[in-house]
Amino acid sequence: MKVLFVHGLGRSPLSGWPLLRQLNTAGFEVGSFGYLTSVESFSVIAKRLAERISNIASQGEYVLIGHSLGGVLIRVAVNSLPAKVRRPTQVFLLGSPCRASRLAQRFGGNPVFRWLSGDCGVLLGSEQWMSRLGSIDSPTTGIAGVKGVTWRRGPFGGEPNDGIVTLSEVSAEWLVDQVKLPVVHTLLPASKQVAGIIIERLRQAHAHSEDA
Repeated sequence: MKVLFVHGLGRSPLSGWPLLRQLNTAGFEVGSFGYLTSVESFSVIAKRLAERISNIASQGEYVLIGHSLGGVLIRVAVNSLPAKVRRPTQVFLLGSPCRASRLAQRFGGNPVFRWLSGDCGVLLGSEQWMSRLGSIDSPTTGIAGVKGVTWRRGPFGGEPNDGIVTLSEVSAEWLVDQVKLPVVHTLLPASKQVAGIIIERLRQAHAHSEDA
């Protein structure tokens, strides 16, 4: 089984190394997809990702893991695939917003944020754009961090959060299941708990398919 990891905004493929190392040890063939929001538009990145996914799909079953913006890119890329292309067996979203990001809205006017995030930051803060993305056909598990400070006067108004996104922002009715962990946003791809959950879910799915 092949696994492709897509990192988050402002990160690099190296951020997923701890997770991919554990998946590799568990017997999965791992890879990562990189991008740079300061020089590439969202549409260009998503197109490149769709091409990468199509190539992997031609080789057999595969799993996609997206951290933060990476999960949004996965949803757009998978939904753009031609009907003949194999869909992922499973998808895992790590702290990935399913609706507009409150922080992206708050910092949308900041010139440094706009330079670093490009149009990706604008889209993440758009209620209209995010609401149009919808779900993907593949079984999708959300893994949410809830170790952020829940200060009522803070940017999240007392909601459970991981320091970047709230629990409500990463929740959706189309998720097959959602796991909440005491982990901050940045460390989700490095968490042994996250890796353990993904490996457990994949083994369960494999066992069920063999029983069937």
